Amino acid sequence: MEPIDIGLAVSGGMLLLVVLGMRVAFAAGLAGMIGLIWIFWAKFGYEPERFGKALTIAVKTAGQVPHSKVSSQALSLIPTFILIGYLAYYAGLTKALFEAAKRWLAWVPGGLAVSTVFATAGFAAVSGASVATSAVFARIAIPEMLAIGYDKRFAAGVVAAGGTLASLIPPSAILVIYAIIVEQDVGKLLLAGFIPGAFSAVIYGLLIVGMAVTIKGFGPPVSGFTWKERFMSLPPALPIVFVVVTIIFFVYNPFGGDAWGTPTEGGAIGAFVVFLMALFQGMRWSQLKDALLETAKLTVMIFTIIWGVLIYVRFLGFADLPSAFSDWIVSLTMSPMLILVCILLAYAVLGMFMDAIGMLLLTLPVVYPAVMALNGGEFVSAADSTFGMSGPMCAIWFGILVVKMAEFCLITPPIGLNCFVVAGVRDDLSVQDVFKGVTPFFIADAITIALLVAFPAIVLWLPSLA
Repeated sequence: MEPIDIGLAVSGGMLLLVVLGMRVAFAAGLAGMIGLIWIFWAKFGYEPERFGKALTIAVKTAGQVPHSKVSSQALSLIPTFILIGYLAYYAGLTKALFEAAKRWLAWVPGGLAVSTVFATAGFAAVSGASVATSAVFARIAIPEMLAIGYDKRFAAGVVAAGGTLASLIPPSAILVIYAIIVEQDVGKLLLAGFIPGAFSAVIYGLLIVGMAVTIKGFGPPVSGFTWKERFMSLPPALPIVFVVVTIIFFVYNPFGGDAWGTPTEGGAIGAFVVFLMALFQGMRWSQLKDALLETAKLTVMIFTIIWGVLIYVRFLGFADLPSAFSDWIVSLTMSPMLILVCILLAYAVLGMFMDAIGMLLLTLPVVYPAVMALNGGEFVSAADSTFGMSGPMCAIWFGILVVKMAEFCLITPPIGLNCFVVAGVRDDLSVQDVFKGVTPFFIADAITIALLVAFPAIVLWLPSLA
């Protein structure tokens, strides 16, 4: 068999393992290991006495991957971003943020749900983990929505959908992983996530207001807050703003000139600032211990997925599958924009069976070169490109689109992780209840993705200034 045929056969086997329920990390690692052995043994002509040599080469090749890739300084952003979120939660900053959003926004139709969306967006700005965001607000926001008569399924859906905003709004662990896979500037990608993330929150809010206006008895507004109470709610929420500003100044200097530091340093400074705030708020040792343990658990899960998938990616390189897929995509007679839309739809289908991080890690080594080839190449100028943007800007635009699709997959059945988290936190909710509750937000996400595709400036304006 040719290397490409081996690549297709092994990839098909890996997808089968995932569909049957094997964890992505283990399915990818196993498939990559088998594929490497097969590739090297095929080069030796399938001679039985050469199998041992093929096995040795494959093991050495795979063994170099975890350390060489995961020791990347950029990946150290992930645990610091996650730690920021958990420390902010245990410091009580999330409650202060929700209270401020409630006092300022709860007066509109569906106001408490709108407040929840914008509070999750604010928390997303200090937490890179969608799962953590959903878990936190399932405890804070759902009881208040139920108390004034919201349907429990919709209340759960608001929290699950709002939690997805952490995938786009920096600091975002998924954006960091994308940047490392495609070897693009982490800082510019993080900047690019701000406006689309805020845009997504606005679309969610408008959807909720529209439902509250058209459906009788849906999402009653909450009134009675005075202007004094509203302004008094702002100071307790300001620490989150301070952390966000600190990270931005390290990633991108708004006053011009070079940035003050790297995104990694910005993440570390942000975690330290939140830690000091948590101590000031009286955080106990048991709470600090829980924050560190939760951070470690989530980090290990993400890094395990990365290890397994990178072994599979190394195999794909030997099989030459990414180049073959790029050539095939470019040879199609369809419109490049239509091809891009088909790729995004494929991500929507894949997300029904795979978690977001695993899906990106598995597909990007093949899909990203194809998209760049469609645009005219990685180093093409804006004037000569298919999509009207330079190679690096196309990489950023596509990254935001893919991460937005990953957000979408966090709430799609049957794997939607955020829905499982919300159901796990609330004993009175089943996973089916949460999936029913998030259904309206599919429409909002579809509108957002369509606008990001049609108007790339929404994504590219901020990073173009850096």
